[in-house]
Amino acid sequence: METIYALSTAPGRAGVAVLRISGAGAGAALEALTGARLPPPRMAVLRRFIDPETQGPLDRGLALFFPAPASFTGENVVELHLHGGRAVVAGVLGALARLPDLRAAAPGEFTRRAFENGKLDLTEVEGLADLIDAETEAQRAQALRQMEGALGKLYEGWRARLVRLLAHAEAEIDFPDEEVPGDLIAKLGPGIAALGDEIAAHLDDGRRGERLRDGVEVAIIGPPNVGKSSLLNRLARREAAIVSEEAGTTRDVLEVRLDIGGVPVTLADTAGLREAAGAIEREGVRRALERAERADLRLVVAAPDAGGFDLAREGDIRLLNKIDLGAEVPAGIIGVSAMTGAGLDALEAALSERVGLAYGASEHPLITRARHREGLTECASALARAGEGGDADLVAEDLRLAARALGRLTGRVDVEELLDVIFRDFCIGK
Repeated sequence: METIYALSTAPGRAGVAVLRISGAGAGAALEALTGARLPPPRMAVLRRFIDPETQGPLDRGLALFFPAPASFTGENVVELHLHGGRAVVAGVLGALARLPDLRAAAPGEFTRRAFENGKLDLTEVEGLADLIDAETEAQRAQALRQMEGALGKLYEGWRARLVRLLAHAEAEIDFPDEEVPGDLIAKLGPGIAALGDEIAAHLDDGRRGERLRDGVEVAIIGPPNVGKSSLLNRLARREAAIVSEEAGTTRDVLEVRLDIGGVPVTLADTAGLREAAGAIEREGVRRALERAERADLRLVVAAPDAGGFDLAREGDIRLLNKIDLGAEVPAGIIGVSAMTGAGLDALEAALSERVGLAYGASEHPLITRARHREGLTECASALARAGEGGDADLVAEDLRLAARALGRLTGRVDVEELLDVIFRDFCIGK
């Protein structure tokens, strides 16, 4: 396999830039760049980097060597910690490009090699991507657990149990004349049912992990002139929306991204809900209704002079704005003033509690992608069919489909495991 190299830190001016080389030729590339022998494994050493062609100096920095298989990719890996100037990075990259049998890495190629060499499974690869993209504390915690293997271990544990069930079914079919206990298919029922129940419970999570990864949608709805845009500006702590006393100012859905209790939230200001005065406002009202319908949480805003609570439904947070005008706040409603900021702390606390309870980080591994949900749903359906019993060939086929669906989640689909379990459990052919 070719030796690859790439800049691992963001391009541009910086104090330090990290460049990685991976492959059989990584060590030779480091020796060519330094004119010195390889440093001890996993020990940072100060080196002077030179252009192998001209012997001209390029930089002075740290070099590390990670021999296979104890490296990120499972191959020989070199890390160069350079000064982060553009000219320095360009000079070292240019020198590497001129070395034989080296090439620039394709996007994601280092991580792909880590997967292909068994250093990461697919869920850990996805966790790594999520960790890099994490914007909030809860996202970071969830992504780190997944990258460290919590989700993959759960799925691999289920898959191992499925492989065992399938091996027993295959033993009854393929080795009827050997020393195999009779009526194995009927005895598989409790194990199939228990596994199916666990997967069903995992699927019944309210899409909590996906919401945490992608963000929770919160819509601000209410009649015109109740202060929805002013409230958005207060929560965003900036002038994100135009505020005017003229009714119908907000025509489209305006979004602001916030961190509420460690959970990423997209807060959407919508058009005032009323009988529209024209085609543009009518479209704005239509979009507002559509956004309110698909939102995970709704803030229903009313005002003493405008009403608005008739739009509320169960589960909404109800806000009475303009309490600076002296209005009485009914029980169960949060009073706020977008003008003075009064009541904003109570609103933010209520939002943080609701969002955190419903979508915050969990100690248990959560489904984070539609790919996982689709695979688990397919697995659960196949288990349900297998649990009905019947012909041994059909039960075995459904178990095989279930195991394959789980294997796709982590990237492991290993038919040889079946024979290992069969021979270990039943000593076939002894």
